[in-house]
Amino acid sequence: MGTTRAALTDVDLRTLLKGATADERAVAAHKLCRTIDREELSDEERTIAADILRVMAADAAELVRRALAVTLKSSDVLPHDVALKLARDVESISLPLLNFSPVFTDDDLAEIVRLGGPVRQVAIARRPVLSEKVTGAIVDFGGESAVETACANDNAAFSESVLQRALDRFEKSEQVLAAVAYRNVLPLAVTERLISMVGDQVREHLLNNHALSPETALTIAVGATERATVDLVDQAGRAADPKAFAAHLNKVQRLTASLLLRSLAHGHMTFFECAIAELAGVPHHRTWLMIHDAGPLGLRAIYDRAGLPARLFTAFRAGVDTWHSMEFDGGLRDRERFQERMLQRFLTQPQGTARDDVDYLIDKMDRISRESRRTVDVA
Repeated sequence: MGTTRAALTDVDLRTLLKGATADERAVAAHKLCRTIDREELSDEERTIAADILRVMAADAAELVRRALAVTLKSSDVLPHDVALKLARDVESISLPLLNFSPVFTDDDLAEIVRLGGPVRQVAIARRPVLSEKVTGAIVDFGGESAVETACANDNAAFSESVLQRALDRFEKSEQVLAAVAYRNVLPLAVTERLISMVGDQVREHLLNNHALSPETALTIAVGATERATVDLVDQAGRAADPKAFAAHLNKVQRLTASLLLRSLAHGHMTFFECAIAELAGVPHHRTWLMIHDAGPLGLRAIYDRAGLPARLFTAFRAGVDTWHSMEFDGGLRDRERFQERMLQRFLTQPQGTARDDVDYLIDKMDRISRESRRTVDVA
């Protein structure tokens, strides 16, 4: 073992094997481990080095074994059998390796999670990379802290089914639910389920930071009135996919005439177009032409094809005409003032709008006015 012997004297090796004190042997162990990790070793030298590492792992002094574990915690030269032996050692020795060592296989880590205690489970959950096999074991066998740590680790891979199991096991744990909610990417079904389980702050994060927020917005509105859903269209509009949102609403039979009328009344024309296209089964570009460019009969034709009530057509006609007559002016609070003017004009049109819808639109207009006044007062 020429390269190693060049870096270590015979005195160092004798000290490692027969040193009088644990401190002396730990220093020799650290020096040898650094040499083994850094030097280019032949196959023969690697075999000899592995035998020396096994001697260290069997040393009665915890300090020596710790020197081995800490020095080689991120190295791939540590023999697999030595890594498994040290993983069962006291925590000061096992945890550095469980945190970092690339020597462990996914099967090793899953088994340690299953049989180890909470501290070892958390150490594995903090690893720089975790496979779905390991996260599955953590969710199935780990304690609350381990599951929270793994879910908060965005380098940990989770299948949708494992995330669902995490919610099943820890539905009352605010820490676990928040850790799942703040992951960079979430499946739609998990996001929708979380909406009904978390508090306002986490729910707001889900709505504003996940690409599927139109669908999650719908879940917020489950069990509430349609007007709440429209308010969520306002909130989700920045990153929403109106087409997907309309399709999702239609799938669960919430894409109603009242909802469309209310959305049109506060200026959500793109969503209105997508909703009409969804109900009529007509591509969006053709629907757009019929609503905007096909003359007075175009809107009526696509409206009837969508199966909307004949008694409300006059109200929809007034809403589309009002939208065409208005423009954004680019000023402060442009969107809020646009909606307020839209509502004012819409409500003064002769139409047969349902009383509940009129009340809702008036309430919406009042809230916009109050928000505008508050902004002026603050300024």
